Amino acid sequence: MSCSIPRLILKPGRERSLLRRHQWIFSGAVARVEGDPVPGGEVTVADSRGIPLAVAAWSPDSQIVGRVWSFEPGTAIDREFFRRRLDAAIRLRRILGFDDPAGGCRLVFSEGDLLPGVIVDRYGEFLVVQFTSAGAEYHRSELLDLLAETTGCRGIYERSDLSVRAREGLPVRAGECRGEAIPDRLVVVEAGESFEADPRHGQKTGFYFDLRDVRGAVRRLASGRRVLNAFCYTGGFAVAALAAGAESVLNLDSSAPALETGCRNLELNGIAPARAEWRRTDVFTELRRLREAEERFDLVVLDPPKLVDSRGALARGCRAYQDLARIGFSLLNPGGILINLSCSGLMEAPLFQKITADAAAEAGCDGARLIGRLNQSADHPVALGVPESAYLKGFISVR
Repeated sequence: MSCSIPRLILKPGRERSLLRRHQWIFSGAVARVEGDPVPGGEVTVADSRGIPLAVAAWSPDSQIVGRVWSFEPGTAIDREFFRRRLDAAIRLRRILGFDDPAGGCRLVFSEGDLLPGVIVDRYGEFLVVQFTSAGAEYHRSELLDLLAETTGCRGIYERSDLSVRAREGLPVRAGECRGEAIPDRLVVVEAGESFEADPRHGQKTGFYFDLRDVRGAVRRLASGRRVLNAFCYTGGFAVAALAAGAESVLNLDSSAPALETGCRNLELNGIAPARAEWRRTDVFTELRRLREAEERFDLVVLDPPKLVDSRGALARGCRAYQDLARIGFSLLNPGGILINLSCSGLMEAPLFQKITADAAAEAGCDGARLIGRLNQSADHPVALGVPESAYLKGFISVR
């Protein structure tokens, strides 16, 4: 790399996180900037003595002003660098067995694949991408070309329409960007079950690949049970439960299009419509109504949207998660099972377990036991130096 590359000089002691291989550099850690870095361009990160530690992408509009591309100072962030990173990510999914041509997976998971701000989901022969950081945006065209080349996909659709881009000073963007136009509806196969996804308008990129292991747990536990599926979205848990022999599933969600997709997912899998009920409702309100009506279920799944999106919202989010779990426990028959989930990265697992335990006690479930823990699927690998990348956690509890 040229000796003229701009540099971020850290304050004394603020290099410790980098030495632990955390990929984020916060604005408060920077003593000064030497040179004139461009948004998304490369900077050398050095400690307070000027010793180089890493190469990062510069993001002046964000609280996270630098995201590390490489912990080897002097690394060229060029086409071959990105090719190596993408090849490694694709090879890992192949090792994990996520290469079924009819299936799908998260092919690239940002920090988890040492490509901060780059997210790629594979739906069969099509890719859906999201670029969430200034550095990823800066190299967008090169990354798209390499993805098309290394995967041989038929087409790439972009869903860079997340609110997080505003924090990077980036506009939202969505649309076709390489190859063929992506179909309005895609079908992916998982564990022999088919699921419809809407890559253009659906949540995330159209399907929750990160919940693969949770669907597996539902399959193991649902046989012969009456199931409540709260915040059901397009019915992934409903398909898993009914295909595994659940007696019935009550699905709750506020989105009419999501519920309509859920009905189609039953049809795709040859499941009798009468075995499932779909209610468009405010889920929090409906759960309280079910409790007041003394409804009871054998398996309750609670998968709410993110309830903690900042440290300032943590206390309020804790109360909401505890309220949900308390209602979930109260809706269980004796011996019933509760699966409660949090996708909030700021909600640490020990705190979530305490919330769940307190909820069980408040619901009068003195003998409640924890029988399983759940995390994001392995195609969402956690960077060991970036604990925030372990965002999904859940518990399986028996009343």
